[in-house]
Amino acid sequence: MSGTARRTAADPAEVPWLMAEQERATEGRDTVTVLEERPAAPAVLPLRRNRDFRLLWGGAGLSLLAGRATAVAYPLTVLWATGSPGDAGLVGTALLLPQLVMQLPGGALVDRWDRRRVMVAAGLGQTLVAGLVVALLVTGRTWLWALLVAAFAEGALGVLHQLAERAAVPSVVPAEQLPAALTGNEARTRGAAIAGQPLGSGLVGLAAALPYAAAAVAQLASVLCLFGIKGKLQQQRAAPPARLGTEIREGLVWMWRQPFLRAVMTVVAVTNVLFQGLNLAVMSGIQDNHGTQFEVGLVLSLSGAGGLVGALTGGWWQCRLRLRTLVLGGLLAWTALMAPVAAALHHPVPLGALFAASGYVGGVFNVAGGVLLVRAAPDRMRGRANSLANLVGSGAMAAGPVAAGFLLEATGAVRSVLALSAVMALTALCALLSPGLRKAPYPESESPA
Repeated sequence: MSGTARRTAADPAEVPWLMAEQERATEGRDTVTVLEERPAAPAVLPLRRNRDFRLLWGGAGLSLLAGRATAVAYPLTVLWATGSPGDAGLVGTALLLPQLVMQLPGGALVDRWDRRRVMVAAGLGQTLVAGLVVALLVTGRTWLWALLVAAFAEGALGVLHQLAERAAVPSVVPAEQLPAALTGNEARTRGAAIAGQPLGSGLVGLAAALPYAAAAVAQLASVLCLFGIKGKLQQQRAAPPARLGTEIREGLVWMWRQPFLRAVMTVVAVTNVLFQGLNLAVMSGIQDNHGTQFEVGLVLSLSGAGGLVGALTGGWWQCRLRLRTLVLGGLLAWTALMAPVAAALHHPVPLGALFAASGYVGGVFNVAGGVLLVRAAPDRMRGRANSLANLVGSGAMAAGPVAAGFLLEATGAVRSVLALSAVMALTALCALLSPGLRKAPYPESESPA
């Protein structure tokens, strides 16, 4: 009897049948208790109250504005100092050359290094470069070789800063807010482009050194914003970095294995060539009709303004349409808007309206592309994914004016626009039939990384 009593009083875990009886008796109560005690999911802060995102967004905006202003100031400074358009073109090329030669290594470096430190170092470097240019101009030493080196250094540092900032956004924003965050980023980029060009040219008109002094202050303020970000800007790396060449090759292989992303990048490359050609054709058409430079600037500014509005509404479209629909719809809209440009070349008002509408589509398209990149690429690959996308886009933009120039000389502005419209229509048709665009842009079963 005593042995039985001891066994009955034992821990239920030691008596399987007793443990099962107790589990059945308390199953409903335990379930209710667990449900009642489960903590509620924390509410997602709106982006305007997300301190880390606001600091990252604002700091990058200051850096972009400074870069847009100096991009205009460098060639103007050389042109006014030397009177040589060739020298001005050289310094402009030096500023843009890093967009081609720095993208692939820059993307790999951003993926292996701490992104905050990359942006801090780039911002301090750009501050130093701008300060040295100020010192040169104030002392009257407008040395072309020095300005060429300064322009290339600023461009290279700007590439690193932009790649690191784009890769860092998903680290400070919840996945469900990525479309809204990238909408804000695209709007910021468009706004910096619209404001930076007149800012840079206006400051040069007041004093040659003034735009670079303002850029140094803006870059330094951008760095200070980064020190206020509390969270980490990348995930912990599980393995030590491989060789730089190996990581670049890994990024290329990863991109090649993304059929949807590869198809979108091809479309972007083609359309960038076409729009660079269209811009040149419009300039030529306005000049042939004895138009003014102001009319050219007005038309291009309206395109930028349309892009800004498109960027602001890009998140709205993202919530309602699939990415494939946005890509194909954008191409069809561009085709419909490009052909009438041939008839409107001599009429600035309808021409500006067509360019504003095309810019709007471009703003929406860029937001969609940004969302695609950050959701398709894992954290460890985001720098390289962005660098490859930038390389394709920048390389195509560099080829556009050259090809359009030969086309314009051979056929004239109107026929050139019609030819560009035909190629755009063919691009839309190829995209519609593309097997890559029928694939899922990223695994549906996975949450965005």
